[in-house]
Amino acid sequence: MSNPADLKYSKSHEWVRVEGDEATVGITAFAQDSLGDITYVEAPAVDDTVSAEGECGSIESVKAASDLVSPVSGTVVAVNEALESAPEVINKDPYGEGWIFRVKVSELSGDLMDAAAYDAFCEQEGH
Repeated sequence: MSNPADLKYSKSHEWVRVEGDEATVGITAFAQDSLGDITYVEAPAVDDTVSAEGECGSIESVKAASDLVSPVSGTVVAVNEALESAPEVINKDPYGEGWIFRVKVSELSGDLMDAAAYDAFCEQEGH
C-alpha cells in the first residue's frame, strides 16, 4: 500500500492531514500492518489538549499494544466513534475510514515527513 502524498508522517508512524486550522490523525499502513489485527483503540477525548510528539492514547492488537503519539499540538475536536465497536476498520482503511481523531491545530511537529521521506524511513526500519 502506498502512502498518500497529501499527508505528513511522523517517525512514530502516525499520519496527519492538515485542512485549514484542523488536522485529522491516524496511524499509517506500516503501523497497522506491524500491529496486526487491531482489537482496541484508546483515543483522546473531545476537548482534550494534545501535544506534538506527546502520547495521547493507545492501540491494541492481537500482537501488541502501541502508544498513539500526536503529530500536532492543539485541542481535540472530534473522535472517530466508529472505532469503539469496529477498531478493525483501521486495518482495512487506515487513511480513510480508519482516522482516529481531529485536532484544532496550534502547532505541527517539526519532525513530520512527506510520503517519499516516510517511505525511505520505513525501508530503513527493515520492512
